[in-house]
Amino acid sequence: MSIFDKVRELFYGRPKKLASNSTRAERGQYGEDLAADYCKRTLGFQVIARNWRHKRDELDIVCVDAGVLVFVEVRARAASALVGGYHSIDTHKKRVLQRGSKAYINQLQNPPKHVRFDVIDVSLSDEGEGDVRHYGNVPLFSKHYTTRHESRY
Repeated sequence: MSIFDKVRELFYGRPKKLASNSTRAERGQYGEDLAADYCKRTLGFQVIARNWRHKRDELDIVCVDAGVLVFVEVRARAASALVGGYHSIDTHKKRVLQRGSKAYINQLQNPPKHVRFDVIDVSLSDEGEGDVRHYGNVPLFSKHYTTRHESRY
């Protein structure tokens, strides 16, 4: 535990632990709670939406970081998992993120100029604690990908 973690624990208290018999949904919610807290307290992001839905697509966390709209995908995995959360984002999930981010931006009155995708990988130990790893500005899409407003006819 770093000195920063000890100071944060002193001011904000120790985060609750996850029960050993928790369901998959509870583990996912715990991971998203840890990730949202990490975005606010550690990264200094302003969280503006959580679990934003459009039709069948969902964005885990939507934040603003110094004027940049940030879509955060949270991947909670067991610490013993063979594939980490960062590497578990497959082609299907990329399509979902792409559709969801475009839908989110299209509903804004003043869409931002800059958008980025971050991944937060939460590794869940058998003791019920989560280890958070942040991957910023992840190139999930080709360099020609754009989320600009599409013209409507």
